[in-house]
Amino acid sequence: MSVDLFRSTLADTIALHEQVRTGDPAPIIGAADAIIRSLRGGGKLLVFGNGGSAADAQHVASELVNRFERARGALAAIALTTDASVVTSVANDDAFARVFARQIDALGREGDVALGISTSGASENIVAALEAARRKRLQTIALTGRDGGAVGQAAAIHVNVPSASTARVQEVQRTLLHVLCDLVERAFV
Repeated sequence: MSVDLFRSTLADTIALHEQVRTGDPAPIIGAADAIIRSLRGGGKLLVFGNGGSAADAQHVASELVNRFERARGALAAIALTTDASVVTSVANDDAFARVFARQIDALGREGDVALGISTSGASENIVAALEAARRKRLQTIALTGRDGGAVGQAAAIHVNVPSASTARVQEVQRTLLHVLCDLVERAFV
């Protein structure tokens, strides 16, 4: 049973990676281009998500601020998931649905990029943040699972991993985020 689970899990993630690999690359390339344009223009990337997607947001920010695979100058990226005092005060005083939108209101500037990550595509606080970003004239990107849902519809650029399995979506999203970091980094070396 353990061997079967091991093999079937890897087979499922390989199949989903292959499905995405042979799909349309335009959204991920467009996302990278938007981030590169923003950074070259003095803007920054604001990235956010819930749970595992919060960890992925922090991972992306660290890869850009520090480095992905090459030595280069620091790139401006902020994970809106890391300041527990801000997140909990907004959740307590306003609503959890506003924890990222409030930070977009405070930190976002025209020319910046807002990247929301949601495996379900249904995260109310991600939708609210992307809507706040659009009002402030930030470029908006959604990285989603399932059919993308309201999160995908709220963004100008939608990168979708079409699966209902949260674990498989997260695995492919992590690969796509590494592709994104690689494309961005190559533009600055």
